[in-house]
Amino acid sequence: MTLATDPLANQLLAALEPADWQRWKPHLEPVNLRRGEILYAAGQPQFHAFFPTSAIVSLLQMTEAGGSTGFAIAGHEAVVGISLLLGSDITTSSGAVLIAGQGYRMPALALLEEFNRFESVRQLMLRYIQALVTQIAQTAVCSRHHTVDQQVCAWLLYCLDRLASHEVQLTHDMLAHLLGVRRESVTLIVGHLRAAGLVRCRRGSMVVLDRAGLEHRSCECHALVSKEYARLLPSPCASAPAGQHGAM
Repeated sequence: MTLATDPLANQLLAALEPADWQRWKPHLEPVNLRRGEILYAAGQPQFHAFFPTSAIVSLLQMTEAGGSTGFAIAGHEAVVGISLLLGSDITTSSGAVLIAGQGYRMPALALLEEFNRFESVRQLMLRYIQALVTQIAQTAVCSRHHTVDQQVCAWLLYCLDRLASHEVQLTHDMLAHLLGVRRESVTLIVGHLRAAGLVRCRRGSMVVLDRAGLEHRSCECHALVSKEYARLLPSPCASAPAGQHGAM
């Protein structure tokens, strides 16, 4: 079984101050994150927070009838389980692995203690929460005011930002599930993207051939959210000399 080997591939972990990182290292456990795995469920207590390194997690809101819509995604820039930092271990949303990969998990109590005791940790996590809130708000605006075609392009771009390749392992069903629309609508739109030379479809995935073309076809939401993440989230801690973070 392949496990994550470099926790500093997660942007938040890499941005910790050296002293903070030394305290965190013993609490971080490498995990394989399988597609469809539920990291936290609505109404259930959370025992861990997750720091993806190569996986992507979708944050979902469910209806009583069993339907769901994605309101954000989280990857190597993220911590999954922010309700822990907001005073509750239970939330009405769910977090499910959208694209399989690796990551690290940290006990909820350890993260909460770090958040409450250390200002540097608190400020880093609050900046991430602000960036995530921007993504959530923009997703709400996008679903109300922009076409499904534009939304499909935006979600593909969000995934690309968090992947090391141009291949996005999403099916039409998964995209429809995220957007809360009919699968047939997504299939029609992806057909248009293929005809325009923007993507190539493989079984269970799409390869983006022309990112600039996808950005042109998308709405402004992706660019706005990306700019806010870049503004709020730091690069790996500049105060640490090379190698000071150390290996796990």
